[in-house]
Amino acid sequence: MSELKALLFDVDGTLANTERDGHRVAFNRAFKDAGLHWHWSVEEYGWLLQVTGGKERMRFFIERRNPPVPAGVDVDRLIIDLHAAKTIHYTQLLGEGLIPLRPGVEQLLREAHESGMRIAIATTTTPENVTALLGNTLGAGSVDWFEVIGAGDVVPHKKPAGDIYTWVMEKMQLAPEECLAFEDSRNGVLAVHDAGINAMIITTNDYTRDHDFNGATTVIDKLCSDGQGAITLLSGYDPQTNCIDLAAARRVHAAAQGLAGKLTA
Repeated sequence: MSELKALLFDVDGTLANTERDGHRVAFNRAFKDAGLHWHWSVEEYGWLLQVTGGKERMRFFIERRNPPVPAGVDVDRLIIDLHAAKTIHYTQLLGEGLIPLRPGVEQLLREAHESGMRIAIATTTTPENVTALLGNTLGAGSVDWFEVIGAGDVVPHKKPAGDIYTWVMEKMQLAPEECLAFEDSRNGVLAVHDAGINAMIITTNDYTRDHDFNGATTVIDKLCSDGQGAITLLSGYDPQTNCIDLAAARRVHAAAQGLAGKLTA
């Protein structure tokens, strides 16, 4: 059985509930600034989340919803410009302290950093969004806790393809069986498995609680108990804790390796 050597984290929806109150709001502000009569409601954005990547999401919206686009506008250029404006609005929201980390995230990251456990980011959001979130929640210098930040367009195919996880593991010179991934969505599950990683903790959120998480090692509603209640195990291996710390992470990883061994025996 392989030793756990690294924790790999998705960002949006996993580290923080950034989608509904962060990215969606920032997109709407960017649309308004550009004079576009587009607005993504909470429900509409939930539908759009089937597509990963902000630029890809806008293109999907244009193709499927056929919103009004000014005559003569280059759609490719429009998407690029809107995404750049949206990123500015998103970082402003973070700077205002409007997007906190999810329960248990800071505790686990700090413990991992202080103990020497290797940690990395594997996300489809832009590097600027990642650094802004970390800096505004964990403080200046926290970006350096992460050995590798795999983000944005560094790989050709975004989740549910496993490219970003494969890229991160190659940079860290790690094998899939040495990693534990943290995700929040079905696309995340698919990406992790596509990269050959068996060990995975899912923390659901308002947008993903009804997703199909078949194949995930552990599915829970949050990493740590908070003022709204204890951790709820939704499916998979029970880490038998009220807060996912490194000891619990190692138990989940070991359980996944055991299951993988049975499947390949």
